[in-house]
Amino acid sequence: MDGMSAPHVIRGSVSLPEAELVWRFSRSSGPGGQHVNTTDTAVELRFDLARTEALPEVWKRRALERLAGRLTDGVVTVRASEHRSQWRNREAATVRLTALLAEATAPPPKPRRPTRIPRGINERRLRQKKQRSETKRGRSPKNWD
Repeated sequence: MDGMSAPHVIRGSVSLPEAELVWRFSRSSGPGGQHVNTTDTAVELRFDLARTEALPEVWKRRALERLAGRLTDGVVTVRASEHRSQWRNREAATVRLTALLAEATAPPPKPRRPTRIPRGINERRLRQKKQRSETKRGRSPKNWD
């Protein structure tokens, strides 16, 4: 468990300090037989996004806005229980949290600049429509003129 103190990099040089991560362990459902009934393998990782000093202010504001539906009093929670060992579930929860924060703090995409349809393309489309219309009109037994 001591090896988990490596920095959890979000993006660039910004990482989550181990001191701000709150771990909770519980018994996990799923595979494992009798082993499941005796060990706490499920992991719940909590990170107080609202009070952290680890993230730049712009990133923090962006993440709070984007993760508003997932937050409970400014705290984001991630669960992992798919592995039989607590160690692998801790790793999975950490990876999930860092990926979630990396996505939430990413800069917004550049706005799309609308483009105009070239006149030649529009004229060609109208010419083809007229030609198709004439073809269909020619198939009719009645003479419309």
